[in-house]
Amino acid sequence: MSSEKKSVLILGGGLAGLTAAKRLIDKGFQVKVLEKREIFGGKVSSWKDEEGDWIESGTHCFFGAYKVLYDLLKEIKTDHAVLWKEHQLTYTLNGGERFTFNTWDLPSPLHLLPAIAKNGYFTLGEMAAFSKSLIPLALQKDKYPPTQDHLTFAEWAEQKKFGKRLMDKMFRPMALALKFIPPEEISAKIILDVTETFYRLPDSSRMGFLKGAPQEYIHQPLLDYSASKGAIFKNRTAVDELLYDGGEIKGVQLRNGEIMTADYYLCALPIHNLNKVLPDSLKQHDRFFGGLDNLDAVPVISVQIWYDKEIATDDNVLFSPDGVIPVYANLARTTPDYRTLRGIPFNGKTRFEFCVAPARSLMGLTKEEIIRQVDLSVRNCYPEASRGAQILKATLVKIPHSVYAPTPFMEQYRPTQTTPVRNLFLAGGFSQQLYYDSMGGAVMSANLAVEGIVKEAGLMDS
Repeated sequence: MSSEKKSVLILGGGLAGLTAAKRLIDKGFQVKVLEKREIFGGKVSSWKDEEGDWIESGTHCFFGAYKVLYDLLKEIKTDHAVLWKEHQLTYTLNGGERFTFNTWDLPSPLHLLPAIAKNGYFTLGEMAAFSKSLIPLALQKDKYPPTQDHLTFAEWAEQKKFGKRLMDKMFRPMALALKFIPPEEISAKIILDVTETFYRLPDSSRMGFLKGAPQEYIHQPLLDYSASKGAIFKNRTAVDELLYDGGEIKGVQLRNGEIMTADYYLCALPIHNLNKVLPDSLKQHDRFFGGLDNLDAVPVISVQIWYDKEIATDDNVLFSPDGVIPVYANLARTTPDYRTLRGIPFNGKTRFEFCVAPARSLMGLTKEEIIRQVDLSVRNCYPEASRGAQILKATLVKIPHSVYAPTPFMEQYRPTQTTPVRNLFLAGGFSQQLYYDSMGGAVMSANLAVEGIVKEAGLMDS
């Protein structure tokens, strides 16, 4: 490596951008990160409100499958902050009914036997029909899901005839929890990919929660690490356009009129913002970039409600096919640092965090109306435990553009991290990697983008 360090300008300070910054600074590059918002973290961001309570952009569960994420946390010495929960999936229904998919500590696929035979809700006939539908997946493994990208999961399930009740009660909240869109919209490939991973790797479906805020256990440690080695982070810095000329990126035009340059450029932006900064000349230059306009982002709503009594005692993620709360958790149980309200200990009560989905039809509603619907869903699922419960505080976060929408036929438009432009690279969950738009996907995409930059720079990847 020459004595003069190569420079990389990273657009976007979400998890992908922060991961890439660490990886690049470790490789000896000069790194500068530009972030439009006041805070870093992107779709995994968290912040304290005016009353001192941590607010999150969404309910963030840590799947056992995300090895690349845990490798990163080990490097910044915060892997201890992931608290693993019992390996089960619990569904809550209207009227107080519930069922749980448990696992056994056995090799695949035997670990799933109790989920099939002892869930206490679905009949053996229903589970047998579902198991039969998965025969192609068992035989072809990861080669099968890509062949089903032309179907929605609902269309695929109808072909396999495994039953409406399984679809409505089990897979509807799963689809909404994974990608915030229902089975009638999500590509069959997505659900089948996840199912195949859970089927093949026993610990992949195990879930955990951070003991506190992502800002404290992921983002700030990444910022501190990279900054200590010379990386520069600029927040409140919006990018207007990439400047493309002569077959490469010549610079970045900022909204304030400034132009910044580097040897390499890494766009770690969500898909809707990436499409805004790509110049038309570049989109017309290559189908690789032109196809990105086909990728759209999904709206997401996150709600937190503090109740004055304990409604749910589960120390785990919860799913609900009824109402507007497909996935949620009692953070007063799952997340020790969050057992406060306005800075005061909040023990023996409830602090729910909900993913409210599908959000498209709810985005125009008032905060009060959305919280009313969420509260109604809670009381329907917990008719006894919620009796007399009063709301002490409620917060709402609306994100008009979150993860990309993995609808049928979209897989062909997901880009690789290395682009046809020599000095332009991409990172983000919408790009091609194993984990789609997720924390694991953000980290894996950053790793792959950095590999591309290292290779282009002619450096040994150590």
